[in-house]
Formats: sequence, C-alpha cells, structure tokens
Amino acid sequence: MMPATDAALLLTALATGMLGSTHCVGMCGGISAALSFALPENKRHGASLFGYQLAYNLGRIGTYALLGVVVGTLAHGVLGGWATSPWPRVFAGVFMVVLGLYLAGWWMGLRKIEGMGGGLWTHLGPLRKAVLPVDRPWKALVAGGVWGFLPCGLVYSALALALARADSLVSGGVMLAFGLGTLPVLLLTGTFAARVRSLLQQSGARQIAGLLVIVFGVWTAAEPLLMRHMKHGSHGAMPASHGQHTMPVADPAMPARGPMTDHSQHPHDSGHSGHH
Repeated sequence: MMPATDAALLLTALATGMLGSTHCVGMCGGISAALSFALPENKRHGASLFGYQLAYNLGRIGTYALLGVVVGTLAHGVLGGWATSPWPRVFAGVFMVVLGLYLAGWWMGLRKIEGMGGGLWTHLGPLRKAVLPVDRPWKALVAGGVWGFLPCGLVYSALALALARADSLVSGGVMLAFGLGTLPVLLLTGTFAARVRSLLQQSGARQIAGLLVIVFGVWTAAEPLLMRHMKHGSHGAMPASHGQHTMPVADPAMPARGPMTDHSQHPHDSGHSGHH
C-alpha cells in the first residue's frame, strides 16, 4: 500500500499541473496550436486532430516522467540521508510559492530560472526540425517528447516536488501525475485554441490559480516540519512514562517476609508472644 506521504505528493503534483495550466496556455498553447496547423489539411479536424494532439501530449508527458526518474535517481545518490529529512519537501514548498506568485503575476522571479534551460532547448533545434512535417502519429509523439524539454518554470517546480522524494519510481510518478494534470487544458488548447486561451488568460483566473498553488506550497513545506515536531514531542514524553514504573509493585499473592515484616502488628502471633 502506498504511504500517505507519497499519495499526498502525487495529489499535489496533479493539482499543480491543473492549476498551472493557466501558464501552459500562454507558453505552450501557442506551440500546441502551431503543431495543429503543421498537420496536413485533411488531418486538422475532428478525431484526426484530437488523435495527433493526444500523441503530442503523451510524448510531452513521457519526457516529464523520464525527467522525474532521472531526478529521483540522482537525488537518491547525491542527497543520501538528507533525502529522508523534511528539508527537500520544504525546498519544494518554497518553489511552489514562487510559482504561485509567478502564475498570479505578483512576482516574476521565476523567469530567471526558466532561462537556465534555454541552452538545452537551442541544442534540440535540429531534432525539432527533423520531425517536420508532422504527418505521422509517431512524428507527433517525438515532437511532443522534444516539447517536454521546453524551459518552463512550472515544470521546474514539479521537478522540485520530484526531488523531495528522492526515489526513482515515486519521483517519476510525481512527474507523470503533474503531466496528466496539464493534459486536459492543453488538449483543449490544441483543439479549440482561441476560445480556451482567451478564457484562461484572464487575470482573475490566473490570480486564483496562483493563490491556490501558494496554499499548496505552504502546506507542502509546513507538513513535514509539523510531523517532525510532533515526533520530537512524543519522544520527549517517553522518560516521564518510564519513570512511573521505577517503584516495584508488590505481588498480593506473595507473603511479606524479611525485615519488612512488622511484628508489633501481630500481638497474638504464637511464634512471638514470649518475647513481649
């Protein structure tokens, strides 16, 4: 059975993906729409369009899951015992708060972190061109896989959550859950680009999403610290409970004997009456 902490981490990643979709619409929505327009004319409608968009997004989510496995494996090897402490979760929570501020438009510091992945994205340029035109489903899958490496603060925040677990399987699951959270909006964006983008790009929607991500971030950071405090509190109470058993308890079935016997309490005892 999955530990409650892992389940909570997966749900947080899923919620982050869903709430962060307001950012996806602005950054990835244009790519999704462009991929649709890159299709042959006879495949830009109906079920065919939906199938290609699904292939794009499955490729993207596959890249996220792979990145999660890599991050979890590296974290397990590099962090060592520190991986089981509360601090990776605290780091992930702080990162989520920064993401929430970014989504709401209240502080744009996350853009500096997004720029860190620009070099890799540039190097992937030849591969992006190699799959064009996207006229086969497998090309859509590869194009989506490359798309998953697009520099994105939202993805980096999810990777911080994956890092908090430092386990290849669970970290990969965290990124998979995050990717699935982004799937509905990006599927709609690729199919009904203009309508969805105009709705989700409104400042009110972005601010509500950002505020909810901040709440998730505060909870993610605070929960392991509270658990640690409660554990230390329960350990501190242990000596007092042991102290209650320091006095031996007499067994009522055993007769009193030795120096503890008070003979003066038995004046009619025939064995001692001659000594009074």
